[in-house]
Amino acid sequence: QVQLVESGGGLVQAGGSLKLSCAASGRTFTGAAMGWFRQAPGTEREFVAAMSWGGTIIYYADSVKGRFTISRDNAKNTVYLQMNGLKADDTAVYYCARRAASGASWRGPRDYDYWGRGTQVTVSS
Repeated sequence: QVQLVESGGGLVQAGGSLKLSCAASGRTFTGAAMGWFRQAPGTEREFVAAMSWGGTIIYYADSVKGRFTISRDNAKNTVYLQMNGLKADDTAVYYCARRAASGASWRGPRDYDYWGRGTQVTVSS
């Protein structure tokens, strides 16, 4: 069974930091690029960041560039999202996902085939 489990969300004041983790079952993770997305109420799911298996390819949404950092520990089957300088606009449910081998892009939700259930991040202003 493929599983992705996010953790680390919570309530934080504007300007604060959180570090999200996504633990993956082994066969899900090995060799795969991973991404983070977020979805606020009433909006579409949007791309946040993605990283290749070896870490040589990294993408960020413009809205988080310079504040968020994606990383991964392949030995632990875990991908992380360090979020600094949080703003109220960052409030959303954050999801990790595995990029499909056949994915055409890095930023589209449709190019990811397995998803976690999400973790809530709330930033108070």
